[in-house]
Amino acid sequence: MHSTQLTINGRRETVDADIRTTLLDALRENLNLTGTKKGCDQGQCGACTVIVNGRRINSCLSLVASHEGDDVVTVEGLADGEALSPLQRAFITHDAFQCGYCTPGQLCSATALLKEIEAGEPSVVSNGEIILSEEEIRERMSGNLCRCGAYNNIVDAIVEAAAQGGEAAR
Repeated sequence: MHSTQLTINGRRETVDADIRTTLLDALRENLNLTGTKKGCDQGQCGACTVIVNGRRINSCLSLVASHEGDDVVTVEGLADGEALSPLQRAFITHDAFQCGYCTPGQLCSATALLKEIEAGEPSVVSNGEIILSEEEIRERMSGNLCRCGAYNNIVDAIVEAAAQGGEAAR
């Protein structure tokens, strides 16, 4: 067993787990934070996306032991108590989920996307100028699959949240 201390959704936590335990499994099995979903377990679907130190990652591909001292935000940490983030409210308004399985990963990825845009970080399609276009959103969200096909609604929700000030997470 290996002890790893990290901050999860604003709370200091210690995870005692085998050094081969992924961050995803530690969140779900050790800390009972089951919002983050296990999809493909190969980093291809994005269902397990969380935000670590402000960057989105696939938690199924990252070992918890490598996150000593890190700040992790899961879908459970996006709301402020009962108050949903602007992005979460926009997902509801635009019906940006169908079955809901991918929604936690989509929300974490979109939260990080808005912060990337705000910070002026370019993507492959930026071409020197970063504009929150449909093409830009689709490129940045391309690592998150939705088997139900709610992509248009997800894009609309991200555009609405950005129009409300961009602050999608705490």
